[in-house]
Amino acid sequence: MTQAIEEPWGISVFGSGTVRAEPSLARLRPAVDVLAASPEQAFQQAGEAVARLREVLRRHGVPDAAVSGSRLGLSSEYGGHGGDRTLLGYRCQASYAVETGALDGLERLVAEVVDAGAHRIDGVEFDVRDKESLLDEARRRAVAAARRKAQVYAEAADARLGPVLHIQDVESEPVAAFRAAAGGGPSGALAPGAVEVSARVVLGFSLRH
Repeated sequence: MTQAIEEPWGISVFGSGTVRAEPSLARLRPAVDVLAASPEQAFQQAGEAVARLREVLRRHGVPDAAVSGSRLGLSSEYGGHGGDRTLLGYRCQASYAVETGALDGLERLVAEVVDAGAHRIDGVEFDVRDKESLLDEARRRAVAAARRKAQVYAEAADARLGPVLHIQDVESEPVAAFRAAAGGGPSGALAPGAVEVSARVVLGFSLRH
């Protein structure tokens, strides 16, 4: 069975490009989570934990502008089911996103944040500051890969590659992959891998014989 090309005009090829770079910053997501007998106690204990958390961040040189957080939220918490359902207390929660470029001291920062009152760490992500430059380079590599592929097809078909007629960005906003490795050893509990940025493109070329 053969497939006919209804409107032959040239050659269309796909190309992808990836750039890897060492991370230049980290985003830490600590959270305060307090359960107390009364709303007043829950708010007070959570507020004290947040104050200690802020002090640790300032001591590590993290400016207030690099910290974004949520308001303190309060909810009732119950245990049991049906007729055995009882009030356990009032839970007060607040989460934060902290950005820092001091990667060498990241493990110590995490430990001190937890000691200061953060009840959990919802995640640690690694990123780069000049992501646009990486995206531009990934796009160039994607175009180069597509052109190489088109050249091979053209030569195999005993044709010559003509000018580019069409460029289609397959992914309008390429996403960076943050490859962070977590280990249990004392010398690398938070070991960031390379930050990968990828781009994909479809190029259309004319053909000459």
